[in-house]
Amino acid sequence: MTPAGNETTSPTQRVWIYITGVTDHHHNSAPQTLQRLPHTDAWCWTTTLPPTWRGSYCFVPSEREDDFSPDIFTAGEPDRMLLREGWRKLLPHAIADPLNPHSWKGGRGHAVSAFELPQAPEQPGWSTPAAEWPEPQCMTWRSERLGNQRRVWVFSTGESFDGERPLAVLLDGQFWAESMPVWPALSALTETQKLPPAVYLLIDVIDNAHRSQELPCNADFWLAVQQELLPQVRAIAPFSDRAERTVVAGQSFGGLSAMYAGLHWPQRFGCVLSQSGSYWWPHRGGRQNGEILEQLQRGELNPQGLRIVLEAGVREPIIFRANQALLTQLQHMQQPVFWRQVDGGHDALCWRGGLTAGLMTLWNTQAAKPD
Repeated sequence: MTPAGNETTSPTQRVWIYITGVTDHHHNSAPQTLQRLPHTDAWCWTTTLPPTWRGSYCFVPSEREDDFSPDIFTAGEPDRMLLREGWRKLLPHAIADPLNPHSWKGGRGHAVSAFELPQAPEQPGWSTPAAEWPEPQCMTWRSERLGNQRRVWVFSTGESFDGERPLAVLLDGQFWAESMPVWPALSALTETQKLPPAVYLLIDVIDNAHRSQELPCNADFWLAVQQELLPQVRAIAPFSDRAERTVVAGQSFGGLSAMYAGLHWPQRFGCVLSQSGSYWWPHRGGRQNGEILEQLQRGELNPQGLRIVLEAGVREPIIFRANQALLTQLQHMQQPVFWRQVDGGHDALCWRGGLTAGLMTLWNTQAAKPD
């Protein structure tokens, strides 16, 4: 509904609908707008989705008619870069669905709302979260190697203060600490013994500029984590040094970074949980053979000994193809992989279930054998 009224009183010309994996730039489809019901303040739009679908969406009211290049609507297949540019300008003005109470701040900083259909896969811990959980410790990490400072969160589950507790490093930590807090889900799974008592380290990215520099295949970042951050965390929350008990988990650039850490320091990070990893990097434009895949193909990296969970959404085509290419290469090298494809897009609402399910898989040595 438009608060200002109908078409004669409201300046709103369009209400764009951005559904991750359906109408977003990852899906490479023409932008979709709601249609105003004549002489009313109401707008509508319809689509058909499979019963397994889960995803996030938002609205972008606009007073303009030229938010996107006209070429996008006339071409047989929209130009991906024109789509990205149009949505990049619009999304800062996006709003969550005012009639949907399940909303949060998305990774690009705008509000989004959740929607899932009845047959969407179970998301361990999220449907039955704990009512109470320990208070996470937020501390400032001042890095001499990186020349910056950021927040990190340390979260311990269970009653034990044992130095043999497993460790999970969660990248994009500010999201899992603030936008979509992971504490209730982790606590619920620990209480039901689906996860062991553990230490979770959530690392803030500072901002998008630092994220784009530090997460994609950056040795300095991971050396700083090992040499500076982990000793500080161990002093307040002891954890195991064993690689097979240590998980690095990330999404998008974070998924790429998690794999990079495991491949380069397998003696420290023995478990990789990669979701929608950006394995095209650094080649934009649809190439699926990024740097990590090329190095594996040349024999410069050896994945043997790692436990790997690899996940991607069928509605993020470029990333899905890049992940499939990586999966094929790892299997060619006789490396077992727990592979999971999701009926969703580049979406935290999908990632949250894969995160908890992936931790359960990696820390359960009796789990089903990987592919």
